[in-house]
Amino acid sequence: MKALVEHIARSLVDHPEAVQVEEIHEEKAHVLRLSVHPDDIGKVIGKQGRTAKAIRSVVYAACGKQNGRVRLDIVD
Repeated sequence: MKALVEHIARSLVDHPEAVQVEEIHEEKAHVLRLSVHPDDIGKVIGKQGRTAKAIRSVVYAACGKQNGRVRLDIVD
């Protein structure tokens, strides 16, 4: 999942070298924290959060039910 989120985010931003994905294992879910360059945060979130929602949908679909719950947080 980490590699998938990195690949998607790097293709969207102007500063792909600043993209970082941190994977945290919580009790009931895997949390992926995506951080990007401050200038690129709008590109990752998109208008009214549509791009972020699309990224989350792809991650949830790729995860399926076999890996448990996955949560994607976008931080700056």
